[in-house]
Amino acid sequence: MMAPPPAPAVSGPLAVLDPTGQFAKRKKTSLWFTVSLLVVSVFILTIGLAATTRTENVTVGGYYPGIVLGFGSFLGIVGIHLVENRRQMLVASIVFISFGVVAAFCCAIVDGVFAARHIEPRPLHNKRCQFYSSGIGFLYDAYQTEVTCYTLNSKCQLKVKSNTCYCCDLYNCENSEQSSSYYEFLGVSSCQDVVHLYKLLWSSTVLNIIGLFLGIITAAILGAFKDMVPLSQIAFSAAPPPQILYNPAQQILTYTGFCPSAATISTYPSYPLPLQWYLLTRLNRRTGM
Repeated sequence: MMAPPPAPAVSGPLAVLDPTGQFAKRKKTSLWFTVSLLVVSVFILTIGLAATTRTENVTVGGYYPGIVLGFGSFLGIVGIHLVENRRQMLVASIVFISFGVVAAFCCAIVDGVFAARHIEPRPLHNKRCQFYSSGIGFLYDAYQTEVTCYTLNSKCQLKVKSNTCYCCDLYNCENSEQSSSYYEFLGVSSCQDVVHLYKLLWSSTVLNIIGLFLGIITAAILGAFKDMVPLSQIAFSAAPPPQILYNPAQQILTYTGFCPSAATISTYPSYPLPLQWYLLTRLNRRTGM
């Protein structure tokens, strides 16, 4: 009894897994990290948009990594479930996740530094900031008024627009350009919106840091998973090598067709050589040759 042929070898960078469920485990792990990255990306996008639309003069770009990471994780989820072209889809997912990781790193630094250096929450928490609104029918950028800010030694006039939260404690009457912190926030409904902005900036910073490390781990896991192929797929896709069985009886039958059989070979009588020459001469005379 002949032994079964060995499993066909796969050329290229494909790694074959044994049929003990390791491929399913790797697929489940990749899917779990990709879905987690998608959820974090949605939170980054939501918190970033909420922060950048809270005021008019404070621009926040922390939602950009959410777009890139979300698109990359979406491609990763699609690529994990594909049978054909899975490698190409996962490579595209890794590229987008890599760009998202770089964007998350930059935005985490920018938002964190901005929240730490340019927004002073103590006057807001101590209720030392005032909110000015001109009333219904006036836009915040179409109506201005002057308010008086008092310092330790003097007082000064500050022009504010409608729907503005301003803090005289943060305003430098001698030189307003030297103020390192924002002393007014435009387009808000109350000073409580500025407190929410401060919390949203730190939340966006933390989420971008989480997206940074989770994106690195997800890209590494997808990079290892894209070269794996289940053994069942190779068994159905790869053609087995031809088998040649040696059998002497079949070999004789196979080669008998190449040679004429003994019955087809004409038999000629054996004559002595002088007699053969004489018969050949007479035959030539009869034919006129």
